[in-house]
Amino acid sequence: QVQLVESGGGLVQAGGSLRLSCGTSSSTFNSYSMGWFRQAAGKEREFVAAIGWSGLSTYNVDSVKGRFTISRDNAKNTVYLQMNSLKPEDTALYYCAAKNPNEGSVSEIRHYKYWGQGTQVTVSS
Repeated sequence: QVQLVESGGGLVQAGGSLRLSCGTSSSTFNSYSMGWFRQAAGKEREFVAAIGWSGLSTYNVDSVKGRFTISRDNAKNTVYLQMNSLKPEDTALYYCAAKNPNEGSVSEIRHYKYWGQGTQVTVSS
């Protein structure tokens, strides 16, 4: 079992930045691919970014390319999402999730085995 805990959300003005963190005490963290997803009020959960177990491969949805950067520190069992140039449409509950590297696409929710509780990001205009 891998318990994931997100932090770093908050209220920020448009154009501002936030860094989300997602940590775990699990010793198997570095064997999982990690992803960030978000869910805005009244909308379905959507893929934002993912990173391979080694940190060498990263993936982003088009709407955040050039603004969001995913990274991980396996020594700290933590994955990060640096969010710059935030827009009001980025407002959502952000979740991190873990999946086995060889099981399906990193952008599909159904392939992720473990989920955090989420951290709220609100961007004011």
